Amino acid sequence: MKNSILALRSLFKRGQNNNIKILSLGVGLAMGLVLIAKIYFVYSYDSFYPDYDRIYQLQEKVSLKNEADKEYGQVSGAIAPGMKAEIPEVEAATRVDVQLGDCVFFDKEKNRFSAGFIFADTAFFDVFPRLVLMGNVKETLGRPGYAIVSRTLAETIGKGENVIGKSIQLDNFPGRIITIGAIFEDVPENTHLKYDAAISMVSFKSFHQFDSTEGWLGSDRFLGYAKLAQGVTPEMIAPSLRSMQERHQDLAELQKSGVDLYYGLLPLKDVFSGKSETKRMSVLLGLLAFALMFTAVMNYILIVLSSLVSRSKVIAIRKCYGATGNNIRGMILSEASLHLFVSLMLGIFLLLLFRGTVEEILDTSLGALFTFKSSLVLAVVCLLVLGFTGLIPAYFFIRIPVASAFRSYKESKRNWKLGLLFIQFTATAFLVTLLVIIGMQYNLMVNDKPGYSYENILYSYTGGVSTSDRQKALDELRALPEVEAVASCSTLPVYSGSGNNVFIPGNDQQLFNINDLYFADDNYLKIMDMKLVAGKDFNKETSQSDHVMVSQSFSDRISELLNWKDGVLGKTFLITEHGMVTVTGIYANIRASSISTPDSRPTVLFYTNTPSEYLLVKLYQLSPDNIQKISEVLEKSMPGKDIVVTPYKSSMINLYKDARLFRNSVLIGGIVTLLIALIGLLGYTNDEINRRSAEIAIRKINGATIQNIQRLFLKDILRIALPSIVLGGGIAAYAATEWMKEFSEKTEFSPLLFFGCGLAVLLIILSVVSINSFKASVQNPIKWLRNS
Repeated sequence: MKNSILALRSLFKRGQNNNIKILSLGVGLAMGLVLIAKIYFVYSYDSFYPDYDRIYQLQEKVSLKNEADKEYGQVSGAIAPGMKAEIPEVEAATRVDVQLGDCVFFDKEKNRFSAGFIFADTAFFDVFPRLVLMGNVKETLGRPGYAIVSRTLAETIGKGENVIGKSIQLDNFPGRIITIGAIFEDVPENTHLKYDAAISMVSFKSFHQFDSTEGWLGSDRFLGYAKLAQGVTPEMIAPSLRSMQERHQDLAELQKSGVDLYYGLLPLKDVFSGKSETKRMSVLLGLLAFALMFTAVMNYILIVLSSLVSRSKVIAIRKCYGATGNNIRGMILSEASLHLFVSLMLGIFLLLLFRGTVEEILDTSLGALFTFKSSLVLAVVCLLVLGFTGLIPAYFFIRIPVASAFRSYKESKRNWKLGLLFIQFTATAFLVTLLVIIGMQYNLMVNDKPGYSYENILYSYTGGVSTSDRQKALDELRALPEVEAVASCSTLPVYSGSGNNVFIPGNDQQLFNINDLYFADDNYLKIMDMKLVAGKDFNKETSQSDHVMVSQSFSDRISELLNWKDGVLGKTFLITEHGMVTVTGIYANIRASSISTPDSRPTVLFYTNTPSEYLLVKLYQLSPDNIQKISEVLEKSMPGKDIVVTPYKSSMINLYKDARLFRNSVLIGGIVTLLIALIGLLGYTNDEINRRSAEIAIRKINGATIQNIQRLFLKDILRIALPSIVLGGGIAAYAATEWMKEFSEKTEFSPLLFFGCGLAVLLIILSVVSINSFKASVQNPIKWLRNS
């Protein structure tokens, strides 16, 4: 208690730089702890489900004769229910269709809402139980046209009223009425399967005009999950799973066509947390958190020990009155505890003050980050911080001699201070260099040329709109003076398309799998500026529905497999889901999806003479006013449709949202670390000036210039700054290399990059030392000698 009172009194004493200590420690803790909480959050995915260690996601593994083996997290509709029915060790199984995704919907009063929708069967809550607040979930998910909704969505729709029995209509499915039959507790954020509402699986056919929910082969669009009985492992049921396949799938026919299909089970915990990109990002966030917190802690220790000389007399007097080493240690620990508490309060205040920015960068709410379990982990981290900030300074204070009570105490050793600065400079160089590399990679990604041009292009999805209304919208858009061209297509290259297989007529042997971009009109290639390599573009007068254009990679691939010398133009193929088609043109390769998740399969485009779901508009100039005009025309042409007009470039940028957020994290971390390091550097320089004041005065009396005095301090700093910057750059190169493993195209490292980053950090460090030492070099030497 006595030490606590002394610590509270010392909090406001001048000369101990408590405000700087608390500020730097508070900022470092705020960022470091929130990053550690994010890492814990990532590795806690799906662990909130009871018996999550017994839940597995079905994995479809495909071995193709002419391609590398592939593994998918989607299966046919009958696989999961079949496991429950035919394998006794499977306690429960369910399949989910997530193709609906985020949807706009309206109630009877035409109020607009948006939420994440899935299709789920009656066994869904047997595998993924949630607290049911109202209604009967199993009964609801067994009734056509019914859905269950989360508590938050129910409150949003009902606005205080009961929503059970209330009807809603999805914007993309006009005429399909959904009735709310039950309400469940919200799903936490740390789950790979996010949804706000689930429509009964028996309603699937009425939405899609086909029913693949009971199919054993093909239409691999469902996420399948199985909960195994206690003590059962995936290896134990593997033979039974294969036997089930043999009963319901013609495996011999598949193998005859060059395909081997089998299933595996992935632990639920690894569906998200086990991804290689997730692990790499967690390691990098851990490095960033460590750099921030360690720099803040080292800076705190540096500032505390800087007061060693000024506090030596007080400590020595306490020893004269019988204070033991434990007493001194308790006093310093009490001060560190108080400073840590105030720093944590400051950190909490900063997090709340910048809550929106923090949640945007981490893509997670603070409430989800700081749970009871994560708080326990953070408490352990804080105890470690307390150990460093309290015990290390206490060690040095205990060593202060009793004689310091009667004569001035001069500190002769400074290597430990230089060591602390070395660590801070290393962390700063690491973050600055990493930031520059990440920035270069991000710019490469968002400005990359994917084989087509999307400048000044807008698009709008018109699912659920009639063909005549789409055509009317295209005609009216084409008449606008701001519009250069219009077109339509089924799938945008920015998103990866569905897969289909290629066969030669009369041969059951599958050649390869394609990225099917489905349908496009005769204006599509022109508006997207896709280069025609050979053959003819689609033409409204001559093109037919069985005409297809293929990518150069498609032509090269099939020519190599079949040893064709005359190419593919005019050749006829069988493509699943489309039947017999004829190749009329070849276009240059384009990149589907993103650099981080590229789809390397050859692409194809089929001709259609009717407008497809995506309407594309190319403007002469992309401006807010022109975008507004496009929106008004679409709203007028398609009344009752929720119109969203999106610049294509913004979708390309959004592909790399994670990279942008990581870049912003490193940017903030780099700035904070640099400021903390500079604070420590200022403290060190001031200590050195005070320690060597008599030496400086004598040197000045003997003719030393300002440059001579500055050189004294610059030489010491250069000895540690240069190797620390080299080390920090090396660590940054390693971290950036690991991070960029997930990208197919990478920015190039060059010696000039590391030299430039290191030089920038070095110039900032030397500037601070020069400015601070300049003040000392112009002081009156008589004053220095009088005070020494």
